[in-house]
Amino acid sequence: MTAPQIAWGAPLPAPAKINQFLHVIGRRADGYHLLQTVFRFLDRADQLRFFPRDDGEVILRTPLPGVPAQSDLTVRAAHALQRATGCRRGVEIELEKNLPLGGGLGGGSSDAATVLIALNRLWGLDLPRERLQAIGLELGADVPVFVFGRAAFGEGVGERLSALSLAPAWYLVVVAPAPVATASVFAEPALTRDSPAVTIAAFSADGRVPAQLLGFGRNDLEAVVRRKQPEVDQVLQELCRYPGARMSGSGSSCFAWFADEASARSALATLPPRWPAWVARGIDFHPLFG
Repeated sequence: MTAPQIAWGAPLPAPAKINQFLHVIGRRADGYHLLQTVFRFLDRADQLRFFPRDDGEVILRTPLPGVPAQSDLTVRAAHALQRATGCRRGVEIELEKNLPLGGGLGGGSSDAATVLIALNRLWGLDLPRERLQAIGLELGADVPVFVFGRAAFGEGVGERLSALSLAPAWYLVVVAPAPVATASVFAEPALTRDSPAVTIAAFSADGRVPAQLLGFGRNDLEAVVRRKQPEVDQVLQELCRYPGARMSGSGSSCFAWFADEASARSALATLPPRWPAWVARGIDFHPLFG
């Protein structure tokens, strides 16, 4: 694929992801959980713009309510790239937030990855993708897949990635109004931590996942979140009539998949208006991949 044009001031996407399944297969000695999952991107995204500074400062022009600017993943990603390379250039960042906070769609991680990808190009650093993934892992377990830029089978803490080609699908995404703290879910004693490990061959033939296997597996975090957050349970009860309905990541967003856009939009029309919801197309490549 041809590398996309990345320019100062241009809007650059940070797409959502879903976890088609998420199995917890063990726990490392340092407490981190061992996972197996399939990541897929959606064509719904945050948007970021970058403006140059020569003084080395990193400024977020659009801080999120309740999130100190220096704690925002976009700022942390820019600082991490400066530290890793010794770059003395700075940047001002504008963030248009379209993805929910604490929704299990990877919004903050995706924002961080877009910062790494964009500034690597705009600052003229030319780090290889693998190095950017390693920097991203220091920021969060979901950041590497967005830098990797492909739908993927993820293992380890989510950083060991194998590219996949998934069957075309449209997704009805519903956000339960109950943001979930990921750390609290993984700390729950009742969490399943011994799901049997699978190989990529269990759901993929030559890296291709047919439509009938988009509903493979389950989300092991789902039972814990449904007990903690009744709204998530209600959303999943509503979606269970559709194929592959499950929670994404640690919630609170849930989804079901459809073979065509019309079917997904028909399902959307039946939902209670109190739940933020939308229809998105599944995509196998990050918009900045190349």
